[in-house]
Amino acid sequence: KDPSRVCAFRVVKFRRTGESSRSEEDGISGEHEVQIEGVRTELEPVELGDGAAVPKEFANPTDDTFMVEDAVEAIGFGKFQWKLSVITGLAWANAMEMMILSILAPQLHCEWRLPSWQVALLTSVVFVGMMSSSTLWGNISDQYGRKTGLKISVLWTLYYGILSGFAPIYSWILVLRGLVGFGIGGVPQSVTLYAEFLPMKARAKCILLIEVFWALGTVFEVLLAVVVMPTLGWRWLLILSALPLLLFAGLCFWLPESARYDVLSGNQEKALATLKRIATENGAPMPLGKLVVSRQEDRGKMRDLFTPHFRWTTLLLWFIWFSNAFSYYGLVLLTTELFQAGDVCSISSRRQEVKAKCSLSCEYLTEEDYTDLLWTTLSEFPGVLVTLWIIDRIGRKKTMALSFLVFSFCSLLLFVCVGRNVLTVLLFIARAFISGGFQAAYVYTPEVYPTATRALGLGSCSGMARVGALITPFIAQVMLESSVYLTLLVYSGCCLLAALASCFLPIETKGRGLQESSHKEWGQEMVGRGSHSPGESQE
Repeated sequence: KDPSRVCAFRVVKFRRTGESSRSEEDGISGEHEVQIEGVRTELEPVELGDGAAVPKEFANPTDDTFMVEDAVEAIGFGKFQWKLSVITGLAWANAMEMMILSILAPQLHCEWRLPSWQVALLTSVVFVGMMSSSTLWGNISDQYGRKTGLKISVLWTLYYGILSGFAPIYSWILVLRGLVGFGIGGVPQSVTLYAEFLPMKARAKCILLIEVFWALGTVFEVLLAVVVMPTLGWRWLLILSALPLLLFAGLCFWLPESARYDVLSGNQEKALATLKRIATENGAPMPLGKLVVSRQEDRGKMRDLFTPHFRWTTLLLWFIWFSNAFSYYGLVLLTTELFQAGDVCSISSRRQEVKAKCSLSCEYLTEEDYTDLLWTTLSEFPGVLVTLWIIDRIGRKKTMALSFLVFSFCSLLLFVCVGRNVLTVLLFIARAFISGGFQAAYVYTPEVYPTATRALGLGSCSGMARVGALITPFIAQVMLESSVYLTLLVYSGCCLLAALASCFLPIETKGRGLQESSHKEWGQEMVGRGSHSPGESQE
């Protein structure tokens, strides 16, 4: 054998980060402190062929260089991530601002004698604000940092959320709720920040569990409405619903900037300091070597979502997110309407008896309505648990497809004249699965896009979701007055198409690491170290 073609490795073992090859000079310098369990010095030489890469078993994050992905995997899940989960969850409690729509609409309909189209517009204007701002917040987060975009959007939502409680007339509350929606459009960026600090094995579970705060927010809103509405009225309900965001605004100064973003923007020292902070809080060692900086100036560009590798994924995800929001918020609004009527058949028979129904007639929500609304809201929790159980077993794509199929089936069952109890059960199951599908989309989307466009990708998908949410009040509230069966058919058909779209997504992100640069293909970077065999195909 040619001596110049022979490479010998000294192998050391150290805590948490596995086996690594190190040079003789590194071992002598003592520059890094590691816990050595054993050193094997007599190794057989390994010959590499022309142009051959270093074998995978020797290519470890602790060689001479490491990436942020390697550091996150090496440090693991610990105290830092637990703190981050709670703080990020407070941002997700903005579900209160969304749940309030189904409670506020019938109240203002009666108090201000609003026609049905103005009630629907009051709901839609929130989604107009969210739709118009989602991509903007994503662009800000890619250009100026995840923490920056998130802080501004939360403070914006808090300010206008409190201000809307003082609206004197309909036009004022219409504008102010639209501005609240504009701020809410940036809250999903908390998922981008959160996902970039999570190790691969914990990512899906943690993102799903953070959705528990969304469910807690919706439940708390209903309970708050039960107490506040009969005594203090809807104005105090709007003001008190902004309190979780006030708590988040105070705590978000603890949040660090994403190390992945800092690396991509060329700020190596700040990224390294953040990783050391996480390692210290978790009581884990930092990987050895030098942090690799892959600076990319053209971050957050819409054209990157439509490169040949992401074009089909982006278009399918846009429709999936549209269908998720269209169906989820449609069901929330439809639940209120169905409970007030009693069941589907009551709506139909009542329309036959009163052909020309006055659009100004109103019915306040009763205690029974609030109770049933609470039960259907509690379905968010089993939705999280079911998705949590299946997402790492069958994958992200199949989880979304299954959620859409179950929702579609439950919608079709509502065609049957069922009693109030069966109606509540069907709405419970439908909401559990559509919320589960929404959660699966929040797991999949940050995983499929690279760091350079991750916030923009999530923001644009969130924007498309708001288009669905914008349209749905006119289906769930206006079309319902014409035909309840056509309304249910629209929701069922939309979810069937979304199930097909989920199956046709070209990339399954289960077991994959987060891609850093948009200039690299899938698989050129950390693609689930050790999770795929060399010959295993990737969808």
